[in-house]
Amino acid sequence: MALSAYGSEVRELIRRRLEKLNSIPTIPAVIRPLLHYMEKPIDQIEVKRIVDMVSCDESIAAQCLRMANSALYFVSQAVKTVHGAVIVVGLTKMREILMACSLLDLLPKDQNRIPALALWQHSLGCALVSRELARWIGYPDPERAFLAGLLHDLGELVNFRAFPDEARSCFEIASAKQIPLYDVEVGSLGFTHCDTGALVAELWRLPYHLREVIQFHHNIQQTKLSPDLVALVNISDLLCRAERLGYGYCEQPPPDPLAEVAWSMLRAESAKRPRLDPELLVRKMNAHLEQVHNKVHSIFEG
Repeated sequence: MALSAYGSEVRELIRRRLEKLNSIPTIPAVIRPLLHYMEKPIDQIEVKRIVDMVSCDESIAAQCLRMANSALYFVSQAVKTVHGAVIVVGLTKMREILMACSLLDLLPKDQNRIPALALWQHSLGCALVSRELARWIGYPDPERAFLAGLLHDLGELVNFRAFPDEARSCFEIASAKQIPLYDVEVGSLGFTHCDTGALVAELWRLPYHLREVIQFHHNIQQTKLSPDLVALVNISDLLCRAERLGYGYCEQPPPDPLAEVAWSMLRAESAKRPRLDPELLVRKMNAHLEQVHNKVHSIFEG
């Protein structure tokens, strides 16, 4: 039975299912306080506190070390401890690592039932593209763009935990027809990963700019507080899905990262971008995406 059949009860059904996710230890216990703590000025962040927060979960700690030693971060020698990782890569990069590891830990354990690795790689790829695009267009906080790109599809991972059968069915339909997963969710579920992601972001009290990206990255005209960040992540998402960093299948026709709405929003949000050249930037990003591919896949080598 499609969840859309629940009508007005859908939102409450989603909320009840999502509230059960609070039993997942590393999500409310790590992501929420860490996000808020790492929003502080860097001179107010204590290395020991970060190390303690990470070390309390063996899975997160192990993933953190694996990522710190990957091609994402150019360390001169192997990092063997969480404290060493913080010292070598720095606090700013450590925030990226911790958020990526926490998101990775959200993947359902029964990964044979879902495109788990592809979902996570898309999120990390979108984060890397978002940060690079932010730098090229002069967005003032590239690290915020990275985090927004990383978490934009939080709802996809949540759906596979809260609605495993329905989410799997949507993926199979989208993959077979080579169409956007979002479109299948609208037709089959009556809600999308943007809806579930927004609800879980609200439950976890994530910062408002992240909530907007999670909720509106497919409907960017609806954003109110962070239109340039939402538009930036929208473009990055399209770039990744068009260049082999989507959900494990190729969409036909490929997504168009030159869609004018997002670029118009970026122009409107800054007087410094009146001559923003979408075609030039997309060409640059496409050339950069090979590096992104290598970095993302390096995490699971060996």
